[in-house]
Amino acid sequence: MNKKSFKAGTLLSPLPVIIATCGDMENSNAITIAWTGIINSEPPYTYVSVRKSRFSHDIIKEKGTFVINLVNENLVKAADFCGVKSGRDVDKFKEMGLHKVEGAVTGCPMIEESPINLECKVIEVHEYPTHDMFVGEIVNVNVNEDVVSEDGKIDYTKLGLVSYVHGEYMPLRKAPIGFFGYSVARKKVLKKRNKQAHDRRVNNNKAKKTK
Repeated sequence: MNKKSFKAGTLLSPLPVIIATCGDMENSNAITIAWTGIINSEPPYTYVSVRKSRFSHDIIKEKGTFVINLVNENLVKAADFCGVKSGRDVDKFKEMGLHKVEGAVTGCPMIEESPINLECKVIEVHEYPTHDMFVGEIVNVNVNEDVVSEDGKIDYTKLGLVSYVHGEYMPLRKAPIGFFGYSVARKKVLKKRNKQAHDRRVNNNKAKKTK
């Protein structure tokens, strides 16, 4: 198959779309970011890259904390709003009807409507031409109880998460097509995982019908 060359650019896709919150419970802001990810496992390190001109940039730099709030389908409109509007001009929480919850470890405001909130403490700042990368240690994870199964695990099929694909928000609705290590897993393991996935789909369908 022939390949066509394009101008060098930020075409890595899909990307997570998150709303980063910063500040404190009285003075806070929310900014939508796609330049984020995991950079270390133990301790768990993540990052958000923020333009130097953004209102949130100086808040994160001053406070040394931020929260990564995962975005599901119900939060897409709020995520888009928080990405195009500036906290200098509007109260994004108020405009989008978002509710603040104080982070147990950082005291940084979290978005109650987000299914998972990662509290982070800044440990490094890397300066680049357009963005500064705030590297943060994930010091606490907050998960909505309704997405935690009876065995204490997070059921990601219930989250309704979205990804960011070159300017568009894409839902992650389909069932998993594999899991880490499935290419070398034994048949017994594959059978067990397939049954678990089937049971989750059945339970989710039952829950939808009872709503």
